[in-house]
Amino acid sequence: MAIEKQGFISKLTRVFGDNGFSKYLSLEVSEKFLRLTERMLEENEKYNLTAITDTDKIILNHYADCAALAVRLPKGARMADIGCGAGFPTLPVAILRPDVTILAIDSTAKRIGYVNETAELLGLKNVTAIAMRAEDGGKNPEYRERFDVVTARAVAEMRVLTELCLPYARVGGQFIAMKGKNAEFELQGAKKAISMLGGRDVKVEEITLKGVGEVLTHPLIVINKKERTPTNYPRPFAQISKKPL
Repeated sequence: MAIEKQGFISKLTRVFGDNGFSKYLSLEVSEKFLRLTERMLEENEKYNLTAITDTDKIILNHYADCAALAVRLPKGARMADIGCGAGFPTLPVAILRPDVTILAIDSTAKRIGYVNETAELLGLKNVTAIAMRAEDGGKNPEYRERFDVVTARAVAEMRVLTELCLPYARVGGQFIAMKGKNAEFELQGAKKAISMLGGRDVKVEEITLKGVGEVLTHPLIVINKKERTPTNYPRPFAQISKKPL
């Protein structure tokens, strides 16, 4: 699907500028976002990648939203994106932060294939996408407590998400959950799980982003990993979902 280049780049530049992300944009970066958009819309029917097909909304809800995470990452960070789906936040973060190396995990092989193919198409050398269940990776010594930042976007409620994600974060690292309007309520219910799994110093950061005639507001839940996760977690997913911590 061809998108008019100049109009798209103009809107992307405006939205990133309005939200303080201009320093991460260049013509090369903007063109990668254009190619990402075209590919995502072309492949959308095959993979059911996004319900958002209007380019203005894609720029705000997908790209600016992921940029709000990208600007928070430490230089040279190693990031794990759990339940990466259509590649959000993996692909926008990889475009904006070539210094960050990203492991994208999803249980759906077709989506992982799409993410890997798209990363290759865009020349993103800092992305590895693996088809794997999150709870299996959290037990694997290759991935367990190996990441500076672990993130998840619209994957599950916080008690479940904490058990799936926090085992990947190293001590001294962070788990950043990109959540919706029920974040505060979910967080209250997840306090026990966070504490049991080594998380401390939890804070909620409200993100407000300006789009073209639209404003997007939602919270990030930031959890600092202060202690190692006990070896018996994460449990099998059937146990996690049936009896959350």
